[in-house]
Amino acid sequence: MTETKSDEVDYRALADFRQALRRFTNFSKKAAEDVGLTPQQHQAILAIKAEDSLTIGELADRLMLRPHSATGLADRLVRLALVERRSAAGDKRQTELFVTEWAEELLKRLSDSHRNELRKIRPLLVELLENL
Repeated sequence: MTETKSDEVDYRALADFRQALRRFTNFSKKAAEDVGLTPQQHQAILAIKAEDSLTIGELADRLMLRPHSATGLADRLVRLALVERRSAAGDKRQTELFVTEWAEELLKRLSDSHRNELRKIRPLLVELLENL
């Protein structure tokens, strides 16, 4: 099967888009590390805050983790005073995760810097998406 010129353009557009995503991911990793978090911890508290609370299963789903990995992550977040576990209001057998005030402070700083970075790269992302 021979490739057409449009296939080559698609490869370039896909490669450029993936590179832009990697650059943003690297920015995000460094920003998280600068406030003392791992990227996964940042992602977890962001996911929890976005929904006000999450169960371990929901956290696993949001971060694409196995439940036992999400449990370990939640345990570490609790030890770091970033997350609290509370019994669910409707079902005391279920535990929900909530971010602490400390986590909210870190998240605000991280979210501000991430929004600024996204504003900077928005034109590039739009152009790359339009090229696909």
